[in-house]
Amino acid sequence: MVDHEVDTAAGTAVVDANVIERRSSASDGVLARVRNGLGELTGALRRVAEHVLSDPEAAARATIVELAERSGTSPATITRFCRAMGFEGYADLRLGIASETGRARSAGWTVDIGREIQPSDPLARVLDQIMAADTRAMHDTATLLDLTEVERAAVAIAGASRVNIFGASGSALVGEEMQFSLHRIGVAAWAWNDVHEGLASAALLRSGDVALGISHTGQTRETIEMLAEAGSRGATTLALTGFPRSPLAELADIVLLTASQATTFRPDALSARHPQLVVLDLLYIAVAQRTHDRAHAAFRRTAQAVDGHKAAKGAHS
Repeated sequence: MVDHEVDTAAGTAVVDANVIERRSSASDGVLARVRNGLGELTGALRRVAEHVLSDPEAAARATIVELAERSGTSPATITRFCRAMGFEGYADLRLGIASETGRARSAGWTVDIGREIQPSDPLARVLDQIMAADTRAMHDTATLLDLTEVERAAVAIAGASRVNIFGASGSALVGEEMQFSLHRIGVAAWAWNDVHEGLASAALLRSGDVALGISHTGQTRETIEMLAEAGSRGATTLALTGFPRSPLAELADIVLLTASQATTFRPDALSARHPQLVVLDLLYIAVAQRTHDRAHAAFRRTAQAVDGHKAAKGAHS
């Protein structure tokens, strides 16, 4: 039975505010945008989004009435959902989803996405599922990522006298990777996961410095506090997150978005690590490009410094 639920004005207003932003790439990354905006959708619109994500290929084959019935909504809600995703009508939405799922099928990375990993599954199947999920997350991240923002972030870091990186738990590990990479090319960078130490360091930042906060949800209070303190001292603030309207993203000068594809034993926060590392690797290389001579010299010196600790060729333990 079709539920003719009417979306609340607040929910509709939130969605309508995002339409222009999403319209620029309406023919690409449809599923990525749906996943990324899921937290902002409410009521009937959210049910449509969840149904589309649960089986994109079936959604691409369904008529507007069939999709409304399967999602427990109405054709009018489906039409509102299409506009929210940047499409003029349902036919355009179906074409966008069909094109995306077709490309994914041809590339061979749709197998088992969304399927629960069972205790009896052989490792070969588990590996295929992880690879498929990570490939989808990488593809979605490339679609969501604004390279203009990456450029702005690289310019800011290249000209900074100090870079602070803030994160907690798994995000802290990602931040340490970025700190290591920047340090190898001569960028004065520190990674902080303790809120007291991070706040103290953030308080010493000033205009021209850079602070990067990492949180998939953008809700981690400690990371938000540290980035806010850095911003209050005049530092340029960057956020690496999966949610563009999260508290962390809202207070940052520059936002870098990532996508994730959860699997069994790897919820969103864990499955976001590889896309986060890819985005930060891109940012690191962009910084190295803009400081080429300095970066090249620093990388050579740091490599020479540890060269003596490598095992000699032909040596046996």
